[in-house]
Amino acid sequence: MTLRLSFRAVVSAAIIGCGLFGATIAETQDVARTARPPAGTTATLPSAPIPYTSTVRRRRPPRPQPAAPATARTAATPEPAAARPAPATSTLAAPPAATGETAAPSPVLASPATPLPAADLEAYVDGVVRDRMARDHIAGVTVAVVQNGQVVLKKGYGVASLRDRRQVDPDTTLFRVGSISKTFTWIALMNEVEAGRMRLDAPINVYLPEKLQLKDQGKKTPVRLRDLMTHTAGFEDRALGQLFERDPRRERPLELYLRQERPNRVREPGLLPAYSNYGVGLAGEALANVTGQPFEKVIADQVILPAGLTHTTFRENRPWRDDLPAPMAPALAAGLSDGFRWTPLGFQTEAPEFIGHIAPAGAASSTAGDMARYMTLLLNGGTIDGRTIFSPRTSAMFRTPMYRPAEGAPGWNAGFMDIPLPGGRRGFGHAGATLWFHSNLVMVPELGLGVFVAVNTDTGADLPASLPSTIIERFYAPRPEIPAASKITRDEARAYEGQFLTTRRAYGGLEGFIDRLIGQATVRAAPDGRLTLTIDGQSSQWTATDQPDTFAPASGAGLLVFQREDGKVARFFSPTGGAAFERIDFPHQRSLLTTFAVLAALAALATLVGVATRDRREARQTPTQARASLLQTIQAILWLVALVGVGVFASGADDMARAFYGWPSGWLLSASACAFVATLLTIATLAMLPVVWRGGRRVDSWTALRKLAFSCTTLIFLGFALLLAAWGFLEFWNA
Repeated sequence: MTLRLSFRAVVSAAIIGCGLFGATIAETQDVARTARPPAGTTATLPSAPIPYTSTVRRRRPPRPQPAAPATARTAATPEPAAARPAPATSTLAAPPAATGETAAPSPVLASPATPLPAADLEAYVDGVVRDRMARDHIAGVTVAVVQNGQVVLKKGYGVASLRDRRQVDPDTTLFRVGSISKTFTWIALMNEVEAGRMRLDAPINVYLPEKLQLKDQGKKTPVRLRDLMTHTAGFEDRALGQLFERDPRRERPLELYLRQERPNRVREPGLLPAYSNYGVGLAGEALANVTGQPFEKVIADQVILPAGLTHTTFRENRPWRDDLPAPMAPALAAGLSDGFRWTPLGFQTEAPEFIGHIAPAGAASSTAGDMARYMTLLLNGGTIDGRTIFSPRTSAMFRTPMYRPAEGAPGWNAGFMDIPLPGGRRGFGHAGATLWFHSNLVMVPELGLGVFVAVNTDTGADLPASLPSTIIERFYAPRPEIPAASKITRDEARAYEGQFLTTRRAYGGLEGFIDRLIGQATVRAAPDGRLTLTIDGQSSQWTATDQPDTFAPASGAGLLVFQREDGKVARFFSPTGGAAFERIDFPHQRSLLTTFAVLAALAALATLVGVATRDRREARQTPTQARASLLQTIQAILWLVALVGVGVFASGADDMARAFYGWPSGWLLSASACAFVATLLTIATLAMLPVVWRGGRRVDSWTALRKLAFSCTTLIFLGFALLLAAWGFLEFWNA
């Protein structure tokens, strides 16, 4: 994805990963015309996915193991898996992990964790959630915590709908889970890999229809399925105007969306991370092409239905259309939570955002109860209720880094995030967000622990991002009272200072201009040798470790890892693993652009003031000087109009929905077009400078002072124009 020039909100949701709507039991049938035959090899591909359990020799189910002993304050006796109660607010007991048929023994925890005390956990989560709801103005929250195969906490807070005052129910209220949807896509893809129908190191073009196959665009290496799973395919990231839709009539089939919204390939695959919704969309289309089934049906048949996720769907609540997957079942649509915006007048219910056109990346909706089952499935090695959803080998890949940009830096585990946690632990999972919903899913195999949390309000992003870590910190890894001292001096820390720009951005046009403004990070050296990192207006402190170019947070978990080229710090990797931040060269310094914008505004105003106050009866000028003066006056007007247009756009940039739905902004397009014309006139004026200075007879020419002022104004306009060209602002045709 707020904008603090102020464009920070424009693409903060573009960081947002989008999700998919999955199918439920009532949605297993899809429109026959949406099914696509496998590309090229119809005769050799099966008509339906081969379940993992049918490709290996089954073993006798292991004997049930006794449950972990309960402490004096643990949850009540677990209820049967078949029972699906729907309490109004909370359920502290839930089904234990089922032990069914498996192809190999489920992974064994490295060291059994002391069970969380359920009553203490509920009291702690209640306090954190209610404090954040009041502080951040959150309408509704849903939470699930599982451990060692049992649901320790499952609870809803606040409201799901203001129209009927419906409360959040953890078993029946569906929240949009955003990019957590991607994890379902990766499970289905890994099933195809296990069945031998896809290979991680094969070019993705092998599995795509011809119309969607990637062009090399000057790159030497083809994009592999592995590159899509680790977000290292080398795509630029575009989101404005196409990632979300407000009008369901604008929805497109996945294949059409991928064909019409192709991003540029800006680097060789496998080099640097840059989170890509488009890449996951490609993977989902490849899955549909190989199986010969619509994506939504594949996910339902391979993951949702076998896992018993009866309140999870990748389908959207919209009218039926013949060219799109079937809409959400009415029974599930009745349980959907509304999305909310916080305003000075209170909560405002917002129209749903549609994401079905890139369903594999983020359109899923689910409940806390279903996500508790999903976490149990992931922690139990791919089995639940006697069913094997994915193999133990795949389970191990979800927990093991497939790609890590540098030693110690967060990476990607076959599509799952590699998550650093308090106490030196590492987990796996995924965060997600849409315009109005934010969510997080974190599993910690060492503790047998899974945490899911989601909110339904645009202001609530901090709670899902922090709650899993705070639970682990509270019960398993208390924070040290005194932070460790820095191991380097301030002079040594200054080597890391500078401005850095994210690799997750558009690389050209007006969206590229916006991304350059909001995607910058600042690193500063503190007097005590620590580093202060500022991203998106939020600052954090980092302390050097024993490893070179590696810093630990003053509080919390994770590592900040820098990378050098030719002995100089060239980039660092985001502590969340979604992108690299590369050092910015001179023309792209935000402070430089701001300085020239102010100078251009002052020069334009001075030009217009001079025109209005100059005594024309006493003014002397040659015909060339008169034409040059007229050109510069027009430039001044155009530059001022451009700056005003940008200002008006920026004034509404905090409204993310407006930025996404209304892109490209008419104000920004007009500003870009005016700046483009002003640039052409500035070049013409520059060519006239020698004649302006030569003039005619002394009495018929400008004074030396006016010639100097004219020349300085021309150079300021020229410098501003060159900077805008380098930033992509003049490309009004490339919005």
